Amino acid sequence: MDVAALLTSAGINIAICVVLLSLYSILRKQPGNVSVYFTRRLVSEPVKRSDLFCFERFVPSASWIMRAWRVTDEEILAVGGVDAVVFMRIVVFSIRVFTIAAMICIFLVLPVNYYGQEEMQHKRFHAESLEVFTIGNVKEGSKWLWTHCLALYVISCSACVLLYFEYKSITKMRLAHITGSPPSPSHFTVLVRGIPWSPDHSYSDSVEKFFSTYYPASYVSHQMVYRSGTVDKLMKDAEKMCRMLKTIEPQCKEISMPCCLCGGPTHSFKVLNNEAGSAKRKTSIDGLQPTQREKERPAAFVFFRTRYAAVVAAQVLQSSNPMLWVTQLAPEPHDVYWSNLSIPYKQVWLRKIATLLGAIVFMFVFLVPVTFVQGLTQLDQLSHTFPFLKGILKQKFMNQLVTGYLPSVILMIFLYAVPPTMMLFSTMEGNVSHSERKKSACVKVIYFTIWNVFFVNVLSGSVIRQLSVFTSVRDIPTQLAKAVPTQATFFTTYVLSSGWASLSCEVIQLFALLCNMFRKLILRNKEEPSNYALTFPYHTEIPRLLLFGLIGFTCSVMAPLILPFLLVYFFLAFLVYRNQVRFRLITCPFAFFQSNNSQFHF
Repeated sequence: MDVAALLTSAGINIAICVVLLSLYSILRKQPGNVSVYFTRRLVSEPVKRSDLFCFERFVPSASWIMRAWRVTDEEILAVGGVDAVVFMRIVVFSIRVFTIAAMICIFLVLPVNYYGQEEMQHKRFHAESLEVFTIGNVKEGSKWLWTHCLALYVISCSACVLLYFEYKSITKMRLAHITGSPPSPSHFTVLVRGIPWSPDHSYSDSVEKFFSTYYPASYVSHQMVYRSGTVDKLMKDAEKMCRMLKTIEPQCKEISMPCCLCGGPTHSFKVLNNEAGSAKRKTSIDGLQPTQREKERPAAFVFFRTRYAAVVAAQVLQSSNPMLWVTQLAPEPHDVYWSNLSIPYKQVWLRKIATLLGAIVFMFVFLVPVTFVQGLTQLDQLSHTFPFLKGILKQKFMNQLVTGYLPSVILMIFLYAVPPTMMLFSTMEGNVSHSERKKSACVKVIYFTIWNVFFVNVLSGSVIRQLSVFTSVRDIPTQLAKAVPTQATFFTTYVLSSGWASLSCEVIQLFALLCNMFRKLILRNKEEPSNYALTFPYHTEIPRLLLFGLIGFTCSVMAPLILPFLLVYFFLAFLVYRNQVRFRLITCPFAFFQSNNSQFHF
């Protein structure tokens, strides 16, 4: 890849970012998009909507950037909790470290790499290959290699010092948050799973007998987990719809506006009050319900008098059989994932092993698109494999597009399927809380991206190169030393497409925007939704940050040209994520599950 191909990729991604950010600055001013871009404000206070035409609403502006810049850590802590603050501290830490790395590597290492071959005749700048800016261009045994060692030690020491102060600050903040937060019911509650079955007693009697015997002074009561059958779910859904219809009944009027689907006039719903009929149906349905004992599941919430007693009961092994009487601190009420509480605890380990094997198989299946993407960066091998592409690839713009922009975009499209798949695996594991499920998915996505996006891309510049690496095991260090600098050019374009463009898509909230337009233009529903449950996508954003951090630390000395693009990404991430946390997330106890920084204990 040459400099012209890199500039082509940068130009395309800069144009995409400018268009999307300008479109966001216009869409956020429209009254109909309040529920998309100002969700927290819509919930906390009534928003006055003005449908009057104003020319300023249709002019792009950068006011949201200044507002995001002025957001403080105290405001983020009040809105999103400790997890949101720590996430933003990761971005700030990355900016500081890579600023130091950029100043050292751009002015010290980059000239050494560029003039590493004394007898080499350089081309014009736009036609220069990107490999001349890497350590691979330095002559073996060069006396200037001390600059690379010096830069590496300075960057490593700076990262360690900054990391020490970050951990010290976050530890104090977390301790202050824990000691200053009011008591929560989950602090006094323990979740018990694996309750043994007895033909003489119900699960409820077994729990009461067990904890009354071993914790007589601190045990208060318990609440069993019951199985929800199909009839129960249907009745709950019917009651929910009935409540919704009753709330909208006084406001519903016949609308003369034609429907978008059929063209006819729309009419309001009419709730029929037939209590006698509903009572008869309820009586007939009750006969189909199982007894209370049959609906009990081997799981319960046990309540204690003090937090100390709850912590002791959660940490102590309750039985010689590790599959019976398994205890843990209960999650927050809104954090509980109720459908997984009915899973027998003996199945949890089998589910975790099965999902682990499934994730590993998915990793190896993903080798196919990654190898194909890396094949696009090797034009010689691509034209040799597909001779009919020689005429197309001879065109200058197509050459730059295929080598500089297309590979990273194809890889990014394939990677969009990874977070939902890993979230499905984490759900099948049997996690009992939404935060545990998201944390498990986050760990899986981290391992997946580091393996497939980093190591596989390094080792598989093409199928032939990949086979040569694995057939000569003794030459693996040599192959890695040669492969990493050459693949740094691909990582540079990947930062552009997966970093800059993804942040622009994150701030514009394309999916939420389309749903809002469908609800208002097609369904003709002018009322704003009454219930919100917005949470931050930790399982997608944390792996992306860590991956870019790994790429930056690996390529900063070997290919310093990647550092300016990384710095732009982290500065843009700083503004986008602060804007999203401050104006979109909702002030509620489960916005970030209030895990007190447990999301980041990897």
